[in-house]
Amino acid sequence: MKLWGGRFTKPTNQLVDEYTASISFDQQMWRQDIVGSLAHVAMLGKCGILPMDEVKAIIAGLKKVKEKIERGQAQFLIAHEDVHMNIEKMLIEEIGPVGGKLHTGRSRNDQVALDMHLYLREKLLEIIQLAMYLQKALLEQASQHLDTVMPGYTHLQRAQPVLFGYHLMAYVSMLQRDIERMQEGWKRVNLLPLGAGALAGTTFPIDREFVAELLQFDGIYLNSMDAVSDRDFIVEFLANASLMMAHLSRLCEELVIWSSQEFSFVELDDAFCTGSSIMPQKKNPDVAELVRGKTGRVYGNLVGLLTVLKGLPLAYNKDMQEDKEGMFDTVATLHGALALLTPMIQTMQVKRERMRQAVTQDFSNATDLADYLVRKGMPFRQAHEVVGRAVLYCIEQQKYLLNLTMEEFHSFSAQIEPDVYEALAVETVVNARNVQGGTARQQVEKQIAQAQEWIKHTQVWIDRTSQKVMIESLVDVGSPA
Repeated sequence: MKLWGGRFTKPTNQLVDEYTASISFDQQMWRQDIVGSLAHVAMLGKCGILPMDEVKAIIAGLKKVKEKIERGQAQFLIAHEDVHMNIEKMLIEEIGPVGGKLHTGRSRNDQVALDMHLYLREKLLEIIQLAMYLQKALLEQASQHLDTVMPGYTHLQRAQPVLFGYHLMAYVSMLQRDIERMQEGWKRVNLLPLGAGALAGTTFPIDREFVAELLQFDGIYLNSMDAVSDRDFIVEFLANASLMMAHLSRLCEELVIWSSQEFSFVELDDAFCTGSSIMPQKKNPDVAELVRGKTGRVYGNLVGLLTVLKGLPLAYNKDMQEDKEGMFDTVATLHGALALLTPMIQTMQVKRERMRQAVTQDFSNATDLADYLVRKGMPFRQAHEVVGRAVLYCIEQQKYLLNLTMEEFHSFSAQIEPDVYEALAVETVVNARNVQGGTARQQVEKQIAQAQEWIKHTQVWIDRTSQKVMIESLVDVGSPA
């Protein structure tokens, strides 16, 4: 019999069991389910709703269930539908009918919401930490390449010379915003829904604030109907994860381009590449390509949940069972991408000379020639026209600006003097942009220092928060004093 089967006259059709059961995927929240139950039964005892001897028996039984699952001795069954009913069945088998009292004052509606809050806040911390590891890897590479010059691009056309370290710092900044968004979303994740019941609260004199304190939640949902129907915190995570994956995908796109023979700016370590089954010479950047490809599935999980929620009346509906697989998949996909990219960046070999060659065989210093003429008193629009004609002449003559003679320069403007060669040199062009946010070495050093300081403070937040809310630190929340 189902635990809810008293009203029914026949067993559930097997196809219904198979179609509606969520145990195949929600069993990964078994730790969260047990921890939530430990806190719930402790509250039932504290409030006098259950006698303490029964509370102690249930707590002991839940811990035995936990140990059995950890040893691989427990079996999750489709017949019991979900992780909550499976664990309750195991508990009853362990300690008898008193195990059925665990569900006093709660519903699976608020129970599953609690499990997802507990699960996601733990995974958020892991993802934030992994993102910071990637930031550190990028910072290490940036620090080693404060003198490595490469072409900066717009429209994938060479635009202006930049430091390679400066280019990498753009991704450090993107990840900082991603992490800050995850931290901001934490506020919505770290709210307690338990105690909402099915949708309208419970008739038992429970203490929700006590449970929130035990489980280290910052507050409780004030409206029970909202508590069981809210999935905003998951949508927000999926949206933030989508944006983070977009940034990782852009980085991976550049790694793919840079490692091509046409660019040959970097070489990825063999450990993070694969070969071809037919072409012996191939070294393919498969990891970067797959991160780029998996970005689409993360977007799909976001759109999928938004679509599920858009037409649902309050409060809980079975449609909401579709909230979990996309969340689990996004956590795994993002976790895997961050974990792989960090060592891939750390071991990446940068081809300095090839990058430098690229910026000496293009017209990325053309803007600096225009700025040079402006400083000589020429209006910028006129200078733009003069330099455009000079570039066209160089293309026709198969030359670059630094190859022009003074006579050739004077054919475009008499204001150009011999100091133009110094003004157009690669190092001069890069370090001339010594303004906040610029590519000059001095500015990149400041950006690196600021990022390192931000990481240090954020790590303190992660360490402090992890000590309080990681599941293993909450295992004894239900133990009677």
